[in-house]
Amino acid sequence: MSWKDALIDIIEVILKAFGKKSKTRTWHQHVVPFEDGWAVRREGNKRVTSKHRKQSTAIRKAKTIAKRKKADVIIHRAHGGIRERVSYKD
Repeated sequence: MSWKDALIDIIEVILKAFGKKSKTRTWHQHVVPFEDGWAVRREGNKRVTSKHRKQSTAIRKAKTIAKRKKADVIIHRAHGGIRERVSYKD
């Protein structure tokens, strides 16, 4: 094992200990039920990106972001299940 491999192993252990993920975050956008309407939320985020009264408006916003970031849009049903997934990857 080289010193570089050992250093990488040590860094990964430290990141795990602090709860950090070494994997990069995605830009996938989720359209989810929120309060009395719908919201767009980036995958892994607790905060919402935008709030909307209608699901169709939230879907349009999520698609705009996903196209720009070459990501997916995951559309949820009112009770939380996944209704559809649209991909804008190359």
